[in-house]
Amino acid sequence: MRDDLARAIRLRKEGRAEEARTILLELVAERPDDPQAQYQCAWVHDSLGREREAVPFYERAIVGGLSGKELEGAFVGLGSTCRSLGEYRKAVEVLGEGVARFPQSHVVRVFLAMALYNVGEHRDATELLLRALAETSADPEIFAYKEAIAFYAGRLDETWD
Repeated sequence: MRDDLARAIRLRKEGRAEEARTILLELVAERPDDPQAQYQCAWVHDSLGREREAVPFYERAIVGGLSGKELEGAFVGLGSTCRSLGEYRKAVEVLGEGVARFPQSHVVRVFLAMALYNVGEHRDATELLLRALAETSADPEIFAYKEAIAFYAGRLDETWD
């Protein structure tokens, strides 16, 4: 099983996603409770532009006991996929749960910002992006204003007279 999973991952990385998909579909049929096989199957479907088919694999991976970086990736994958399918509220819900589980993850917060934009929550989306920028940018000019950007990120509508 693990050899087949590793082979499928390698094939996907080599750009041979259809071959990987065939292997992964066999693996999830044989071992439906394996969250890593579910996650990789979701990923390969996404990479093939088969987003709608990826969703149940992501969902099973998340509830099936995936952990660590793979679980974080599954939240990003599912949330991003829902957003690309126009299921914006579901994307916000999924990515919001991802942020709750991985509060230090900048990537989950950035994808949440995109989904928030889609539901018209522009202020919250902008705040998330500004905070991520302030916390991660190596650009010297951004770094010089890091504290100010972080301060104003949550005060976009405030003025001081």
